[in-house]
Amino acid sequence: MIENEKIFLPPPGDESDFKELFKRLAAAGAGRPLGKDGFPAGPWTPELLAEAISQIDSNRIGVDLRTVQLWFQENEKGISTANIRWLARVFGCDDPVATSEWQMELSAAQSRLSAKRREWKRAGSSVAQEFPDTALAATFDDDTASPAELKRNTDAKGPRRRFSLARKSEAFFSHGSPLNLPASVFAGVTALGFLSYIAGIHSVTYGRADGVVKQVGFLWTANWTFVFMVFLPLFFAFVTELVTFWKDESRPKLVAHGDKMESDDAWARSVEASSYSYCAVFLICVLFAGLFQWIGVSLMPLMKGGGNYATDWGSLAIVRPEVISVPEAVVFTGLAYLYMCLCFYLFFVGLILLYTVIHDLWRIGEAASNRPEMDYQHELNEASLRVMRGIFRCTVLGILIAIVMKVQSAYLTSRGENIVAWLVGDMSSAFYGRNDVIAEISYRRPTHYSSLLIAISTCVVFLYGSIRLGVERRFCMPLWRMSAIVALLVAGYLLIDAFAGFSILLGVGVLLAIYGLFDPGLGRWRASKLGNNQSVS
Repeated sequence: MIENEKIFLPPPGDESDFKELFKRLAAAGAGRPLGKDGFPAGPWTPELLAEAISQIDSNRIGVDLRTVQLWFQENEKGISTANIRWLARVFGCDDPVATSEWQMELSAAQSRLSAKRREWKRAGSSVAQEFPDTALAATFDDDTASPAELKRNTDAKGPRRRFSLARKSEAFFSHGSPLNLPASVFAGVTALGFLSYIAGIHSVTYGRADGVVKQVGFLWTANWTFVFMVFLPLFFAFVTELVTFWKDESRPKLVAHGDKMESDDAWARSVEASSYSYCAVFLICVLFAGLFQWIGVSLMPLMKGGGNYATDWGSLAIVRPEVISVPEAVVFTGLAYLYMCLCFYLFFVGLILLYTVIHDLWRIGEAASNRPEMDYQHELNEASLRVMRGIFRCTVLGILIAIVMKVQSAYLTSRGENIVAWLVGDMSSAFYGRNDVIAEISYRRPTHYSSLLIAISTCVVFLYGSIRLGVERRFCMPLWRMSAIVALLVAGYLLIDAFAGFSILLGVGVLLAIYGLFDPGLGRWRASKLGNNQSVS
């Protein structure tokens, strides 16, 4: 039969299970368009069927090729409830009545397959006890492959999947313990701290040409102690928490009716979509922020005996060679810059993943706009609010990192003896009218540029989340509070070292930001209020 210029076969209504029924329909090419000559175009293949299902207008998520391959193979795997709907659309040739009939037929066939599978499990229980791998394979649900099957079917064409920087980078945040990445970063800077003790540069001063004696020890450097011991580990912990919440808990509920494998495949495709971004960030962080900056800021001045940069622990061998030699300084700065560039690569990976979560959630919300059920909308609003709270926390930490970097860079060119005395002196100058802590010596300050990139990148992610989730989900009250704190932090960052008393504005912003880390909801707002607002609107 021909229906909508496609091969149509009516539901047989027999006692076939899903595997038997699907095998006949795939061989007959049911639901495939007619060829140019008006004859059937041939049987279905896994690739053609997966493409046909993914091209259905109302199916924004699509279906993974590995899932379709399981339907064609001789195994015990059936089909999930979500995919029955799309397969019925294909076999029903987009006719509403035929699609409904095929949906009932496929559901019944799947039920018969499930009943047979239960009988096989009971009959083979003794075998399963003897062979644990058999028992493991039997525990997997429909549309889901066992670990061995997944390993065999990773690629339909045979060879293993190619290396993907995006997948490997995402795995740092979504696989293993949430403590792994923060603990690794903390361990790295702790090791550098021990090395600085061994080298004797953990706490050391030098006399500048204008008579100011400055503290430039490694452990006195705020952009190494605070950033890598506190802010970056917290940032990684919050990103890990948010990504695992979205990937493992919220996303399967919203899009796949609890089908974890299908949800994971769709999430993997979303991560892969940004693969060029991961490569670009890796190139910038490792080559430019790492290697080239180390050569220009540390290696060349150490080799030449000076440069137009403020003296810090990395160039201390130039002014105090009795404390640390040039070869020792080259090795220590090389290790520090390698550690730093890898950490900041992971920082930008975290920002990319935050963007991916926002975009994924927004896309799912758009696809579900025709689902008015209150329970589903409440789940969507709850997920949006939790994601925005996580984005806000990460934004605050990103701007705090930029602030600490710029403060340290400004301190090195100032007249302050150490960074604490310099900030306290700036606060007092606002009340007593003194202005003797502002920088008087002009140096190149590449950290100012690096911190600006971090601040801008972090704010862009927050702005994108506010536009995609905040406005759409109607939680305007907490959003403007979050935005006010972010704006205050950005203002404090931009005005560092711009006038006497800048540290007062900076301190107010930092205190509010720290409060926001503990209470990202900023008060009385709850997801239940979102549901109430939507129910009366």
